[in-house]
Amino acid sequence: MTDRKILMIGTAAAIGILAGGALYLTMRPGGDPFAQCSSSAVAGGMGAFGTDFTLTRDDGQRVTDAQVFDKPTLLYFGYTFCPDVCPLDAARNADAEALLVEDGKDVQTVFITVDPRRDTPEILADYTALFSDRMIGLTGTDEEIAAVNRGWRNYYKAHDEEDQEYYLVDHMTNTYLVMPGGQTVEFFSRETPSEQIAETVACYVDASA
Repeated sequence: MTDRKILMIGTAAAIGILAGGALYLTMRPGGDPFAQCSSSAVAGGMGAFGTDFTLTRDDGQRVTDAQVFDKPTLLYFGYTFCPDVCPLDAARNADAEALLVEDGKDVQTVFITVDPRRDTPEILADYTALFSDRMIGLTGTDEEIAAVNRGWRNYYKAHDEEDQEYYLVDHMTNTYLVMPGGQTVEFFSRETPSEQIAETVACYVDASA
């Protein structure tokens, strides 16, 4: 046998071992069933995002994270007085949700306010209804909202030093995919189109089945 044939056989064997090892790592107990779906890389991994919480839903009911995240959820942090970014992002997320529901996927969207002073449950209910019947609005005390934002590493700051009524709030604009049980597995920037979000979420939903 020539050196070239030996090299080719060895290379093929190595590729087979690597492929088999990757499959084993994915399918073995404790492996990552979502490895083929992930497109985001963050320091510390997506497992570092999220926290337990109790907040007030837009119907006035107090709910826990376990009650909220009972199905795959697109989670966004914003506020109803936001003049431009939040409505566009909420509409984009609702579009992604509609595509997934049309494809038979049981998913929802959640909008957590970063402006609890103005965003009462009633205001959130009216706001979320503009985008989707499946969108849930959540608010709480200043301390509760601060804690949940820390859990998802979401920066926000109200510019209300001079005007306590008509002020803007700086905030991050990522959308997170949270699976049932509260596991955050993916995030999307505001540049991600609804079709791409729907495709990625569908991958996670199928992988979890």
